[in-house]
Amino acid sequence: MIHGVLAVAMVALSAWAVATFPRSVLVFLLFQGSLLFTYLARIPAWLRGALFAVALLVLMPVIGYYNGYYLEVATQVGIFVALALGLNIVVGLAGLLDLGYVAFFAVGAYTWAIFGSPQANLIFGGGAFPLAPGWFYPFLLVGLLVAAGTGLLLGLPVLRLHGDYLAIVTLGFGEVIRVLANNLDKPINITNGPKGITPIVRPPMPFGLPTSEAFYFLVLVIVAVVIVVNRRLEDSHIGRAWEAIREDQLAAQAMGVPLVRAKLLAFACGASFAGVMGVVFSAKQVFINPESFTFLESIGVLAMVILGGMGSIPGAVIGATVVTVLNLQVLKGLSLWLNELKNAGVTVLGYSLTDLPTQLEPAKYERMIFGVILILMMIFRPQGIFPVRRRARELER
Repeated sequence: MIHGVLAVAMVALSAWAVATFPRSVLVFLLFQGSLLFTYLARIPAWLRGALFAVALLVLMPVIGYYNGYYLEVATQVGIFVALALGLNIVVGLAGLLDLGYVAFFAVGAYTWAIFGSPQANLIFGGGAFPLAPGWFYPFLLVGLLVAAGTGLLLGLPVLRLHGDYLAIVTLGFGEVIRVLANNLDKPINITNGPKGITPIVRPPMPFGLPTSEAFYFLVLVIVAVVIVVNRRLEDSHIGRAWEAIREDQLAAQAMGVPLVRAKLLAFACGASFAGVMGVVFSAKQVFINPESFTFLESIGVLAMVILGGMGSIPGAVIGATVVTVLNLQVLKGLSLWLNELKNAGVTVLGYSLTDLPTQLEPAKYERMIFGVILILMMIFRPQGIFPVRRRARELER
C-alpha cells in the first residue's frame, strides 16, 4: 500500500515540477526516475500499468506542450528502445555478435525516403512520386519485410561463423550498406549519394495532432508492439532455441535445434524492428544521408543492450533510455552549463575559466565522459542494470 502511494505521489509531483520548471534537466530526470521507481515498486500490476499509461499517454504530451524538447527526447528514446530490443534478439538471446545492425535501420529509412520523395522519379521516370502521405503506414510493413529480407541475406553467408569472425563480417556488412548509400548516385541515381534525400513526405497526422505529438504516439505504439512480440518470442520454443545456441552451439545442435533456421530467424526478426524504425526515422527527419548510419550508431545500440543487460527486455528498454538521455540531455546540459560558467568568467581555485584553452572546451569531451561511464559500469556491474537471472549468476561466480 505504501509503495503504491509513493509511486502515485512521485509521478504526480515530478510531472508538476516539470510543468512548473520546463527548462530544468534535473527535474525531467526526476520524472524519468519516478517511472523507474514505479516499475521496481512492489505494487499491483494494474496500478503499475495505470501509472505508466497516465504518465506516457497524458503527462508526457502535457510536458511536451510546455517544452517540446522533452517530447523530442522521449521520441528518440522510443526509437532507440525498438532498435535495442531488435539487437537484443540477435546478441542477447541468440548470442550472435552483430556490429553492423545500423545497416537494417538504413535499409528501412531509404525504403521510404526513396518512394516518399521526388527521388523515385529519377529512378523510374515520370512524375508519380512522392507517394501520397497515407502510403507511409503500408510502408511500415514494406520496411519490415525489406529489412527482414536483408537480415536473411546477411545470415546466409555467416551461418558457420561465430564469435570474433561473425563480428568482423557483420561490421563489414554495415560498412558495405553505408558505402553503397554513399555511392549509388551513378550510373542510376538511387540514393542521391552523400547529398542525401529530401524532402521526405510525412504521414497524415491523426486527430489533427501536432507533428511532434503524432510521432511520439506512433513510436509509443510501435515500441509497445515490439515489447509484446519480444516477450512472446522469449517464452516460445524459438526463444529457447536461441538461448540454447547462445549457451553452447554444439550442444544445441546435438539436442536437435535447427541451427540454420534459428540463426536466420534471429537475424530476420532483429532486422525487421530496425527496418520499421528506419521508415519512421526518415519521415520524422524529412532528410537522411549516409552519415546518419555510421558504425558508431551500431556501437551505440550495442552499448544500450550491454548496459541494460544482455537478453533482458527490461534491460534493453532501460539501457536505451539511459544512453539516449545521457547523450541528448545530461552530457549536453553539462557542457552548456560549463560553457556558461566559462563565459561568465567564473574563478575556480584562483583560476579563471575564461583562460581555458580551446582544446579543453567541455563540448569536445562529451564522448570521453560517456566512454568513462561505460568503462566504470562494466567494471562494477558487468551483468548490466537489469540482467536476466542466469547472466547475473554467471558473472557473480
